[in-house]
Amino acid sequence: MSQIEAVDVEISVVLGRCVLPMNQLLKMGRGAVIPLDTSEQDEVWILANNHPVARGEIMIHDDRINITVTRAADVYDFMAGAA
Repeated sequence: MSQIEAVDVEISVVLGRCVLPMNQLLKMGRGAVIPLDTSEQDEVWILANNHPVARGEIMIHDDRINITVTRAADVYDFMAGAA
């Protein structure tokens, strides 16, 4: 096994974002709904070790959620969305 193959990478998928006041967040309980800044047609962000690497689409297959990579990520677009 090469050294590259031995490196672990954490993959995360960001569906959307939202800004909430802390007091509203603390009041949330089971069943609370958090509105995101995205729609079901929007691409998701794919992160490797918290760094944007790609964009993708959500696919449902046999009760499993899958992400299909559609294009490379633009880190500047990702950072602009954090504001």
